[in-house]
Amino acid sequence: MSLRQIAFYGKGGIGKSTTSQNTLAALAEMGQKILIVGCDPKADSTRLILHAKAQDTVLSLAADAGSVEDLELEDVLRVGYRDIRCVESGGPEPGVGCAGRGVITAINFLEENGAYDGVDYVSYDVLGDVVCGGFAMPIRENKAQEIYIVMSGEMMAMYAANNISKGILKYANAGGVRLGGLICNERQTDKEWDLADALARKLGTSLIHFVPRDNVVQHAELRRMTVLEYDPESKQAGEYRQLAQKIHANKGNGTIPTPITMEELEDLLLEFGIMQKEDDSIVGKAKAVA
Repeated sequence: MSLRQIAFYGKGGIGKSTTSQNTLAALAEMGQKILIVGCDPKADSTRLILHAKAQDTVLSLAADAGSVEDLELEDVLRVGYRDIRCVESGGPEPGVGCAGRGVITAINFLEENGAYDGVDYVSYDVLGDVVCGGFAMPIRENKAQEIYIVMSGEMMAMYAANNISKGILKYANAGGVRLGGLICNERQTDKEWDLADALARKLGTSLIHFVPRDNVVQHAELRRMTVLEYDPESKQAGEYRQLAQKIHANKGNGTIPTPITMEELEDLLLEFGIMQKEDDSIVGKAKAVA
């Protein structure tokens, strides 16, 4: 099997890292060899796999060593649950420098030092929205071939999903990056599945899986474990296995997204009765940053 490079994007706080780590654990359970490249300055993309608070990052280790050229692969790579390889890019101190620099530095270092050898999947877990060149790097440099957007039925999560689709569209024609689908992480909002499915169709993709809300996720996270390890027979573990199987079967089925306007997003919410025409509280905020 050829190497598949996938990425999980989504609005901050949407449960992207939890969803990605549980899904990757399920892929590893299927016999796939996995490398996770955490692209969030919080360095929380591997904690459930490593059972650790936070992994030492490429940037922090490079700072201690003097430069990234002074590092060896074994300095930055850790192996966790089901032999999943884990690396965190890291970021600068708050308010200083560009966090995207860590993403660029880490990916270049890993490629040059053979970290991608012998793996079936490289997964990039990327912070929030496509807001700067550094965080867009897995897309811009044609690293990630399949993008999966984690979202919910909340308006700002849908807004972020649409914005990320704009970022994918920008680089899709120049490279091979495609939108693999939307993953809805249930927040139990009104008509959530219907909204997520409708947005997916608007974006020219599919709702690849609807992950139901279950407290077992929080119980597992408190113990720094994936649900698959904490309670492998649970219904929720089965949901992540289904998602992993769908991603595994999705090779070559990605699409070039068709992002919509802010007005179209509002119309979609109006269509499902989620937003009143005069309700400008959250809409106004979204327009202000659009």
